[in-house]
Amino acid sequence: MRFFLLPAVLLAATAMSPVTAAPVAVPPLAFTARTLPNGLRVYAMPDKTGTTVSVQIWYDVGSKDDPRGRSGFAHLFEHLMFKATRNMPSEMLDRLTEDVGGANNASTDDDYTEYHETAPANHLERLIWAEGERLGGLVIDQPTFAAERLVVEEELRSGLARPYGQLFGHDLPTANYRVHPYARPGIGSIADLDSASVEDVRAFHATYYRPDNAVLVVSGNFDPAKLNQWVDRYLGVIKRPDRPIPRVAVAEPARTAPARFTVTAANTPLPAVTLSWLLPPSSDADHAAANMIDGLLSGGESSRLYQSLVYRDRVASEADVETDFKKGPGLFTAYAIVAGGKNADMVEAGLRREIALLRDRPVSAAELDRVKNLVVTSALRERETAEGRASLVAEGVIIEGDPNAADRRLAAIQAVTAADVQRVARRLLPDDRAVAIRYGAPAKGATDRDPIALASGVVTAPLATPANVPIVTALGATERAAPPAPGAAVSPAVPVASEQKLANGLRIVVLERHDLPIVTALLVSPHGSAEDPEARLGRAELVADLMTKGTPTRSATQFADAIESLGASISADASRDAATVSMTARSDRLQPAMAILADAARNPVFAADELDRARSEALDDLTVAMKRPATLASLVATRAAFGAAPYGKPEAGTPKTLAALTRADMTAGYRAIWSPASATLVLAGDVTPAAGRALAQSLFGDWTAPTMPAASLASAALPKPRAILLDMPGVPQAAVTLVRPTLTRTDRAYYPLLVANAVLGGGYSSRLNLEVRIRRGLAYGAGSRLAAGRMPGPFAASTQTKNASVPEVIGLMRDEMTRLGREEVPQAELAARKATLIGGFGEGIETTDGLAGAAAGLIAEDVPLAEMGLYAGRIEAVTPAALRAAAAAHLDPAAASLAVVGDAKTFAAGLAAKGILMERIAADTVDPGSVGLK
Repeated sequence: MRFFLLPAVLLAATAMSPVTAAPVAVPPLAFTARTLPNGLRVYAMPDKTGTTVSVQIWYDVGSKDDPRGRSGFAHLFEHLMFKATRNMPSEMLDRLTEDVGGANNASTDDDYTEYHETAPANHLERLIWAEGERLGGLVIDQPTFAAERLVVEEELRSGLARPYGQLFGHDLPTANYRVHPYARPGIGSIADLDSASVEDVRAFHATYYRPDNAVLVVSGNFDPAKLNQWVDRYLGVIKRPDRPIPRVAVAEPARTAPARFTVTAANTPLPAVTLSWLLPPSSDADHAAANMIDGLLSGGESSRLYQSLVYRDRVASEADVETDFKKGPGLFTAYAIVAGGKNADMVEAGLRREIALLRDRPVSAAELDRVKNLVVTSALRERETAEGRASLVAEGVIIEGDPNAADRRLAAIQAVTAADVQRVARRLLPDDRAVAIRYGAPAKGATDRDPIALASGVVTAPLATPANVPIVTALGATERAAPPAPGAAVSPAVPVASEQKLANGLRIVVLERHDLPIVTALLVSPHGSAEDPEARLGRAELVADLMTKGTPTRSATQFADAIESLGASISADASRDAATVSMTARSDRLQPAMAILADAARNPVFAADELDRARSEALDDLTVAMKRPATLASLVATRAAFGAAPYGKPEAGTPKTLAALTRADMTAGYRAIWSPASATLVLAGDVTPAAGRALAQSLFGDWTAPTMPAASLASAALPKPRAILLDMPGVPQAAVTLVRPTLTRTDRAYYPLLVANAVLGGGYSSRLNLEVRIRRGLAYGAGSRLAAGRMPGPFAASTQTKNASVPEVIGLMRDEMTRLGREEVPQAELAARKATLIGGFGEGIETTDGLAGAAAGLIAEDVPLAEMGLYAGRIEAVTPAALRAAAAAHLDPAAASLAVVGDAKTFAAGLAAKGILMERIAADTVDPGSVGLK
């Protein structure tokens, strides 16, 4: 489900079970607004508590505005706007954000295109200058247009290569709209992109990228008076065109009959079913009740779809709802992935049954309260960051023409009654108006079949061709205006951890942050899936899943209902080195929510029927994962690189090992992982050390369990590197992954290698992305990651590219890995990547769950918590020589295993021509649970 909620009013907590809490104040989103003479709308949201600023500019143009025969234009500009301007060379926006510890990105919706940047607060003037450059001086030339068109085409192929990419990205909108241009997929088509000219693109930009079609929101630590000066100086001088802005005015006719489609597509691991209805525009008075229907059907594990289709009847491995309100007719979609061994008839009947129940029977007060409480917590979490607050205001302005739309919506949801739900379900979701799609794999030997085509009546406007469209050219290096200098830096503050211990050995860590009434609790154990026996792979993950599925006093359903009625969320997980149980709740409901967490951690019963259910879901998840080229390449390359060593094991297990797991295995696994003497409780957010200890003592003080010795993690001898080609015929894009062992988290070379990874593949400006995407347009993105652990952990470099480009991409990736160990990184590049790491760390701990997660990561790797405060200094201390030495020792591609998943017939000859010899395995026969992979 997706809540379109914005916190901004004083809320009274609703009566609920098991507790009734005092009213919770959700402060309004405070902002000031003004409109410049040129029409630019500006919203300022100052907040002196942080160290960053978020700058967002949203344009009132989306994919619905794409001209006839030019689908994908709005999305294309999401790419072009990061290229050159009159005074900024291409990719300079990354220098102004990533290279100083910030970030940038953009997205395209049917109704808008938005661009956002986050950076240290002292760089605000530079970002406002850059937005002025992008709005008033974008360079659109043939080379840039051609290069980014290639990248967009790879992005399109990447979506189609994923299971269900065709269904959700293309078939759903096309099947539902007969007249409105929402029918066209936002990313467009390769045919339309290939037929476009640079003149077409310039005309589109001149038509829509103008100050009176834009909304600027700035949120974070800044001086409002200075912001006004900078906005006037850099954006206020851009002229407002004297021509009108074309607007889509077509009305989608009311649906008068149902429709049904059957689609088959290769690389579909399990069938899927969707049911969808048109929604009224976002301004409709029933918006709030429709959101409540979404929450009732799909809000958490106590929701109706999960409880009926996934949990009780076990006909679906996943069931959810997407409520997509738009300026025009939106879309309500209920969907489910069919469970293994079940059929689409069962799933469709279940979806229709649950929606019919909302039409036919009033919901209970308890159910309404549960969803409303989830809404409040969701709203609090949404506004923990400057970026989150800014987007909420901007979306309200663009979609509803009201910066206070958030306040209205949240208040309206709180007022929804059972009668409202029933009335709106009858109005909006009649059974005889649904569009049903059955989506599955073709029969053996058959070809794909997709009867869903763009309706002939879809109205699209011809490309507007304004007269005298200006052609902006880039100034030379000596002529360019330099960006403004940064201001005085704002020093970041990392919370100091308070550490205590209970008599039973349980460690308590409290990280105080009282800005919002929200707390994340995270219980962590330093025992994870690396300790799974080879014959019981997947045990740690299945133990984690079952910990929230029943205790002696609560069934799995009662457990989900209890936590979600508090507006809280809980989850358990296992990684290679740790297991966790985490929960986020409002601080006024921390005690009852923590009691539920304690029950899960101390008293799981691992009931046989729950094990059977969880195992079936895990098997379905594996079925889907093995059809994702990138996931499969990672699994295979990791197993090839580590062999029988603990980090080579597939963490989620295999069909064979999951089938062998018994209840005795679950209880043995639980005992091996959890005891108070080895566990740590982390509390982050609106809680004091004294309150945290008192809570821990009351809930965990009498917890007794034997401390089990850790399983031996003595690494097996690492195998020789392997190169493996996994043939997946028909997949439109190939995944390429290189994996090799590196070092431990406590190794002295950890920080030099971390910086080396950032240079190589950590972000848009990294070397891999520069070579593969930016310079050659061979992929939507390329990157790398380092996962140092208590044992030497994996380094992985990966990308997805069109099949024919596989040999070239492998060479580029290997060359960049080699170069990093041979040449020292220039100081300017080194400084930029250090800033990226430091900024990313700061952004990661802005939220309570991010802060708790950072502490838990250190605990899992046996690193002192003081490292959080030392992180920036450790990064800054890395020298070019230390980086080069770490890269030479740990990133040499000669020691890396290679996995490629793609349509082998299209690139096998190219690999041979380049001397790249690979073992060939059919993708549908590979076994990552076997050291030999067969």
